[in-house]
Amino acid sequence: MSVDEELKDTAEEARHPFDRKVAASMAVIAAALAIVAVLGHLTSTEEVLSQQKASDQWAYYQAKSIRRYESDIAREILADMHDDAARKASVRYAANAERYQKETDEIQEKAKDLEKESHLNGLKAQGLHFGEVFLEIAIVLASLAILTRREIVWVTSLTSAGLGCVMALVTFLIIKLWPQVVNWF
Repeated sequence: MSVDEELKDTAEEARHPFDRKVAASMAVIAAALAIVAVLGHLTSTEEVLSQQKASDQWAYYQAKSIRRYESDIAREILADMHDDAARKASVRYAANAERYQKETDEIQEKAKDLEKESHLNGLKAQGLHFGEVFLEIAIVLASLAILTRREIVWVTSLTSAGLGCVMALVTFLIIKLWPQVVNWF
């Protein structure tokens, strides 16, 4: 077979309506894959940033706890002294200790909220990544459908793509709109 004949045969095969349908579906699947992949990466980054913020808050909490502990020690030492100035200073240290306790409680709540946000972003990223996997499988199956010209392979590809899109969409919507559902996990 000559090169010209082979090119004509290939051109004829490329014009086959089945190939065009599968190629068009592959383009749509690839676009969906790109969107889901970007959303998954952004959400993973948000997860890491939230966890870093939570870690910073816990470090701040620890620093305030140390200050409160030091104020408690100074207050106890000064309270044991029988000097009026020492007793006045002891009262100031007691006030400092109370203030530090209140601040640590607020910091702790903020750190816990940031941890929840990080966990939520982690769940969202995981769902988006699973959706991404199904979309990637769909592209592979669509390529295989073109090679084998089997409609069942193409339908399987479309089913996988549908599952991937639904998984990504449901994950995004559930976690975005109903965060209380995530607390079950």
